[in-house]
Amino acid sequence: MNIFDSMKKLVSTKNPVIVFPEGMSDRILKATSRLKKEGIMQPILLGNEKEMKAFAAERGVDISDLTLIDPQTYPELDFLVEKFVERRKGKITAEEAREKLLSDVNYFGTMLVYTEKAAGMVSGAVHTTADTVRPALQIIKVKPCYTRISGVFILIKGDQIYVVADCAINIAPTAEELAEIAITTVNTAKAIELEPRVAMLSFSTKGSAHSEETEKMAKATELVRQQMPDLLIDGEIQFDAAFVPEIAARKAPNSPIAGNANVFIFPSLEAGNIGYKLIQRFGGYDAVGPILQGLNKPVCDLSRGCNEEEVYKLALFTAASGILGDGCIQE
Repeated sequence: MNIFDSMKKLVSTKNPVIVFPEGMSDRILKATSRLKKEGIMQPILLGNEKEMKAFAAERGVDISDLTLIDPQTYPELDFLVEKFVERRKGKITAEEAREKLLSDVNYFGTMLVYTEKAAGMVSGAVHTTADTVRPALQIIKVKPCYTRISGVFILIKGDQIYVVADCAINIAPTAEELAEIAITTVNTAKAIELEPRVAMLSFSTKGSAHSEETEKMAKATELVRQQMPDLLIDGEIQFDAAFVPEIAARKAPNSPIAGNANVFIFPSLEAGNIGYKLIQRFGGYDAVGPILQGLNKPVCDLSRGCNEEEVYKLALFTAASGILGDGCIQE
């Protein structure tokens, strides 16, 4: 049984409600139709009901058993407005909150999650990462044991599974921030039943080059070790030394991961975003994510280049993470 079969089994027992703000995306329609028909979850699609039904019919997708919500006619809009204003603590008026909820489906969907009318949200097939992250940070907010969120991808091909971060959020993280990203990513890896072996990536292996960038990754590695002394982790380390045992034997003969890393932490967002896409496109891997780590409730952000299967799998992870948690107490 692979990780997603395990997730299906887990999620099906709870049959949670997950909201998908992009009801006019064919990839979203196809994935949510499957998820509902398989009895895994109860998807909510946001948008104009008549337009969504016509759009689905044109593409031969049956959404007759899905819940469709039009923010313009939602009977509990006043309740969402009230809770939105309360959450923002004076930073927004009731009139502004109403306008935001009616004009931006990501804000509306996030409020459904915040008020526990949905267990999680999946967006980003059409919208940018910023469009998904902004309402999540303002409304769902970061868990008390973290200082930030980060974006992780699960890369899958056959029985090969790798976890990579940060690929979506933090542009130039410090050593301390990288350590937190690594720890959060380790918790994500454990949630999918992966025994983490972590590589803190750089263009240098164990001092083969010296710069602020290499020292940052070496320091981040030590910070993680202090908090998780039993974790298999190494850094700073080049990708080949982290991934190929023969090269690890030459470049880092005493490495605890010994060229068998399955969790990769990139030194910057630039490296992470480019890196995961190279693996996905050149290597033929499914890229599930970006999963937004560190929020009080699960909100996940698709890549706009995603396919139907990646939507399906990210929805499974979103629902499963809401059930399993990551060991951090919510706000």
